Amino acid sequence: MEEYIREFRGIPKFLLKEYLVEMGGAIVSNDRVESPNFTVIFEDMEPFKLGSLEIGQNRLIIQVIPAWKDEFFRLFGQKTLRAGG
Repeated sequence: MEEYIREFRGIPKFLLKEYLVEMGGAIVSNDRVESPNFTVIFEDMEPFKLGSLEIGQNRLIIQVIPAWKDEFFRLFGQKTLRAGG
Protein backbone atom coordinates (compact mmCIF):
# COMPACT_ATOMS: atom_id res chain seq x y z
CA MET A 1 0.00 0.00 0.00
CA GLU A 2 1.05 3.56 -0.63
CA GLU A 3 0.67 6.13 2.16
CA TYR A 4 -0.53 9.72 1.89
CA ILE A 5 -1.25 12.35 4.52
CA ARG A 6 -4.05 14.87 4.10
CA GLU A 7 -5.35 17.51 6.51
CA PHE A 8 -8.93 18.72 6.52
CA ARG A 9 -10.38 21.80 8.18
CA GLY A 10 -14.04 22.36 8.79
CA ILE A 11 -15.26 18.85 7.91
CA PRO A 12 -16.19 16.92 11.07
CA LYS A 13 -14.60 13.53 11.68
CA PHE A 14 -17.99 11.76 11.69
CA LEU A 15 -18.70 13.11 8.19
CA LEU A 16 -15.29 12.10 6.82
CA LYS A 17 -15.89 8.60 8.20
CA GLU A 18 -19.36 8.51 6.61
CA TYR A 19 -17.82 9.35 3.22
CA LEU A 20 -15.29 6.54 3.61
CA VAL A 21 -18.07 4.07 4.52
CA GLU A 22 -19.96 5.16 1.38
CA MET A 23 -16.78 4.29 -0.55
CA GLY A 24 -16.82 0.73 0.80
CA GLY A 25 -14.99 1.13 4.10
CA ALA A 26 -15.98 -0.14 7.53
CA ILE A 27 -15.42 1.68 10.81
CA VAL A 28 -13.18 -0.59 12.89
CA SER A 29 -12.44 1.91 15.67
CA ASN A 30 -13.00 5.57 16.51
CA ASP A 31 -9.85 6.47 14.56
CA ARG A 32 -9.75 3.87 11.78
CA VAL A 33 -11.74 2.98 8.65
CA GLU A 34 -10.72 -0.04 6.56
CA SER A 35 -11.64 -1.65 3.26
CA PRO A 36 -9.87 -4.16 1.02
CA ASN A 37 -8.57 -1.20 -1.02
CA PHE A 38 -7.72 1.36 1.65
CA THR A 39 -7.14 2.07 5.32
CA VAL A 40 -7.58 5.55 6.79
CA ILE A 41 -6.25 6.46 10.22
CA PHE A 42 -7.47 9.67 11.87
CA GLU A 43 -5.23 11.89 13.97
CA ASP A 44 -6.83 14.72 15.93
CA MET A 45 -5.27 18.14 15.56
CA GLU A 46 -5.63 21.29 17.59
CA PRO A 47 -8.44 23.48 16.25
CA PHE A 48 -7.40 26.14 13.76
CA LYS A 49 -7.94 29.54 15.38
CA LEU A 50 -8.92 32.61 13.44
CA GLY A 51 -9.54 35.37 15.96
CA SER A 52 -12.23 34.05 18.29
CA LEU A 53 -13.33 31.41 15.75
CA GLU A 54 -12.12 27.82 16.15
CA ILE A 55 -12.30 25.42 13.21
CA GLY A 56 -11.85 21.69 13.76
CA GLN A 57 -9.03 19.93 11.94
CA ASN A 58 -8.26 16.29 11.21
CA ARG A 59 -5.15 14.67 9.80
CA LEU A 60 -5.80 11.55 7.76
CA ILE A 61 -3.15 8.93 7.09
CA ILE A 62 -4.42 7.28 3.95
CA GLN A 63 -3.05 3.90 2.92
CA VAL A 64 -4.34 2.79 -0.46
CA ILE A 65 -3.42 0.04 -2.89
CA PRO A 66 -1.71 1.53 -5.97
CA ALA A 67 -4.31 0.16 -8.40
CA TRP A 68 -7.09 2.00 -6.53
CA LYS A 69 -5.24 5.26 -5.71
CA ASP A 70 -6.68 7.37 -8.55
CA GLU A 71 -10.23 6.16 -7.92
CA PHE A 72 -9.92 6.71 -4.16
CA PHE A 73 -8.77 10.30 -4.52
CA ARG A 74 -11.34 11.02 -7.25
CA LEU A 75 -14.23 9.78 -5.10
CA PHE A 76 -12.98 11.21 -1.82
CA GLY A 77 -12.15 14.50 -3.53
CA GLN A 78 -15.72 14.80 -4.83
CA LYS A 79 -17.12 14.14 -1.37
CA THR A 80 -14.85 16.64 0.41
CA LEU A 81 -15.03 19.42 -2.18
CA ARG A 82 -16.42 22.60 -0.67
CA ALA A 83 -17.31 25.80 -2.49
CA GLY A 84 -16.54 29.13 -0.96
CA GLY A 85 -14.70 32.31 -1.40
